[in-house]
Amino acid sequence: MKNFQSIHNRLFLIFLLSSLGLLAIVSFAYYQRATDQIKEKVVTIAEKNISQTVGLFDLLLKGYDSVTKSLNSNYDLMRLLQNYTIADTVEAVNLERRITDSIGAIFYSRSDILGIHIVTNEDKVFSFDRSNGASVRDYSEMAWFAELQQSTGEMRWLGVYPESLMSGGIRQPVFAFGRQLYELTALKSIGVVLIETDVGAIYSALSNASLGPGSYVIIQDASGQDIIRTSEDDTELPANLSNSLREGKIIVHGTDHALVTAAKIGMAEWTMLGVTPSRELQLELKETQQFLLTVILVLVAAATILATLVSRSFSSPFKRLIQQMKQVELGNFKGRVHVESYGELNVLVGSFNRMVEQMDELIERIKMASISEKHAELQALQAQVNPHFLFNTLDMIYWMLDERENDRLGGVILALSKIFRYSSDWEEASRVSLQQELEQIKHYFTIIETRLGGRANLYIEVEERWLKTLVPKMILQPIVENAVKYGLEPLNRSGVLRVYSRHAAGKLEIIVEDDGVGMEQETLERVVHSLAGRENAEKAGNEREERRSIGLLNVHRRISLMFGESYGLQIQSTLDKGTIVTASFPVLDREEDKR
Repeated sequence: MKNFQSIHNRLFLIFLLSSLGLLAIVSFAYYQRATDQIKEKVVTIAEKNISQTVGLFDLLLKGYDSVTKSLNSNYDLMRLLQNYTIADTVEAVNLERRITDSIGAIFYSRSDILGIHIVTNEDKVFSFDRSNGASVRDYSEMAWFAELQQSTGEMRWLGVYPESLMSGGIRQPVFAFGRQLYELTALKSIGVVLIETDVGAIYSALSNASLGPGSYVIIQDASGQDIIRTSEDDTELPANLSNSLREGKIIVHGTDHALVTAAKIGMAEWTMLGVTPSRELQLELKETQQFLLTVILVLVAAATILATLVSRSFSSPFKRLIQQMKQVELGNFKGRVHVESYGELNVLVGSFNRMVEQMDELIERIKMASISEKHAELQALQAQVNPHFLFNTLDMIYWMLDERENDRLGGVILALSKIFRYSSDWEEASRVSLQQELEQIKHYFTIIETRLGGRANLYIEVEERWLKTLVPKMILQPIVENAVKYGLEPLNRSGVLRVYSRHAAGKLEIIVEDDGVGMEQETLERVVHSLAGRENAEKAGNEREERRSIGLLNVHRRISLMFGESYGLQIQSTLDKGTIVTASFPVLDREEDKR
């Protein structure tokens, strides 16, 4: 018992028993599923086979039916048979030869015909067969002859017999069928025709229903008596299957002894039964059992080896964890402990790695936040003296002075001063309320609307409840500036810029959407890759794309550094339709929280 108190042995035993238990459950489920699938497959194949075999058998019977019809529709033959009662011996011999020649022509039309026998109403027999002129058997009292005489012209399928019914020289199994012959003009009975064929063609057609070496086929008449049987196997079969069938329907019946499929034969009132003994069905299941047994043995061996390796290697993670903790004490935050062991130990190691990673990330974030904020301040100072911006604004002020548009001029100058005051004041705080950011956008757009002659329209639809939310300073202005400069200014029509809010998945999203010229797919991909850190903004392409990427990248990095990697910018754009830039922030702080 003491041996099993150690972690090593307990781990080995628990892991091995768990693996074996799971293996047993999976193996049982797999075997059951495999058994069901094999049965379903066998049933499907059996249905297809019996359907195809019935079709082939019907085609064979139709061919035989056409042979008898060709006899009955042979006008010359019918006339010769009707006129055979002439007394002159020489003429009778000539008639008999002509009748035999006509029968012979039809005899040689199929290679499987063994004999054609016509019995006239005057009991004259005309035969053409492979018996080389053997004697004719006595037929007058035979049941098959009475059945043919009772027919009214329809085909009578007699079945398989061990030897010829008419010719004494054919001593092999034959398939026999016949009908009454009529003179078609007067619809007068002339006699009956009996045709015997080689059973090889019948058995060849029936072989398609086989599912294996032990499968066989039985054909039964309407009373359930066997007409054709390809095997003498005495497997017990279900009763009354033929009574449950109708033409075109297939019945599959499984018993403990065999799988039986049954279908009606359209050309005859017969039922075809395909019988597959159970021993044949077990062959594929045995292969599945052997395969499953092999897999189980291999998995048991693998589970034993794996349990040994896991239990023996359990102590090493503790040593690696202690070594890394000493490195952290010395100020090295780059190392990580990598172990795979007990869940509790994994949680401990994972928590340690996350703690070290967060400490390292926090130090880096503080550094990057400081650098980024200085960069943003520098950008804002640069924007104050942006020659292009100042030139356009001052040029517009000049022309407004010349045209004495004093009211609009005052609004432009006031908006310009507020923009400079807002962008230059970084001493108070690096975060401001969303309302202050939106006010900055309005001032900026006052100048834009005036400069573009009213071709740009701004709509702000931010819910009032979000106006006190704290966001990084100078976040929205670069986005709006990009939208105006690259989206709306190139338009030859009036453009619309919408700024609205949305609350989704615990985030506050501020969406800047324009209906401008949009971006080509290649340009959009470069900008998106730049934001994702897969491409430097300096490699964005031409100068226009570079300036756009740098501004958006700076905004994205500031948001991510301040709130985490799950926040930042997302861009969607369609050429000639517009661009949508979504900035996401956490819904945590409000301006009143600073008090």
